[in-house]
Amino acid sequence: MSKFLVVQLYKFLFGMLTIFSSCNGQDSPRSADRILMNQDSIQADQKSAIGDTIEELGQNVFYIFQSRNNSYWFGSDGQGVYYLDAGRSKGQRKNLIHFTTKDGLCNDRIRGIQEDKSGNIYFNTVTGAISKFNGRSFTTLNIDKTYATGQGWKSEPGDLWFQGAQDSGVVYRYDGIYLHRLEFPKTKAGDEFIARFPRSKFPNAKSSPYDVYKIYRDSKGNIWFGTGGLGLCRFDGKFFSWLYENHLTEIEGGGSFGIRSILEDKDGKFWICNTRYRYTIYQDDLLDKHNGLINYKREVGIENLKSPDGTDLIYFMSIIQDQKYNLWMASYNLGVWRFDGKNIIHYPVKDGSKDVKLFTIYKDNYGDLWLGTHEAGAYKFNGKTFEKFKP
Repeated sequence: MSKFLVVQLYKFLFGMLTIFSSCNGQDSPRSADRILMNQDSIQADQKSAIGDTIEELGQNVFYIFQSRNNSYWFGSDGQGVYYLDAGRSKGQRKNLIHFTTKDGLCNDRIRGIQEDKSGNIYFNTVTGAISKFNGRSFTTLNIDKTYATGQGWKSEPGDLWFQGAQDSGVVYRYDGIYLHRLEFPKTKAGDEFIARFPRSKFPNAKSSPYDVYKIYRDSKGNIWFGTGGLGLCRFDGKFFSWLYENHLTEIEGGGSFGIRSILEDKDGKFWICNTRYRYTIYQDDLLDKHNGLINYKREVGIENLKSPDGTDLIYFMSIIQDQKYNLWMASYNLGVWRFDGKNIIHYPVKDGSKDVKLFTIYKDNYGDLWLGTHEAGAYKFNGKTFEKFKP
């Protein structure tokens, strides 16, 4: 057992009324856990803290997230999550805590990390189930069954959005009280996709064209969904609009990439999946509401960008904008590119002599850049290069 409780109690003392539940959504608490209601019980109840103190991160760290209290969370693809406390004084050693399903996490394969305004942390998992951590225990959010699937489509500033499991074709919206399971309205393009790949002929194609890879909220409050087979969907709180372009999702020579990254830059232009183009998106257009298509203008993105082997670099896994408005783009296995609006700089990412397969790039509260990888842990930018992170 770790000493994780000592660090956390002060941050959550007045919000610890949620009883721990197991992954199946039952309301009964785990017998080993007790709710601590006052500061005097810290020492006596240290044995009820959860998680194990460890020395190093696992290898497949997909996600990095820094909470508002400056602590870090690392989400893996099979080994649960890791917590690195902020430390209470300069130079103090930080504890690295490992949580898995044995500690109440609903699934050990993580697909996203978010925080609400009260400081609760949410973990989207590969099954679509969502675990909430209140600073001392995990609960699994229960789906609201008051309304039929799809009737919860709306958008409020404090909502949290989560992607569903593969082949579900759904997303989830959490309004702080209820978790809504939402199906997309059917589209002609979706029907055509399903007709081209019927399960009777493609029994191993376990995916829906409406499966979501990326969820993004823009500066106007629109929610964007990057899908596996149907391009982009924009939800403005009332209407759905779509943007279909083959080059966004289909790789030259065959195969599909899906919409894995969306970013609105400082000029309000959108970068979607690849560096060839950027997009001006028009918000107010009556045609948008009638035909269900996004009104946009495609512009030149980054010209003459070449990978180290001389071929065009087209797709990137993840993108962020730093404090100086530079774009940082993480590819799958060809490193990271920085674009300042004129110049492009390449940063190889290596584990010894081996190119590291990247999953995400993340900017923390301090402006520091991190990389999540498939099999090499987490990397952090030191101002010159990305180096492997060691707590």
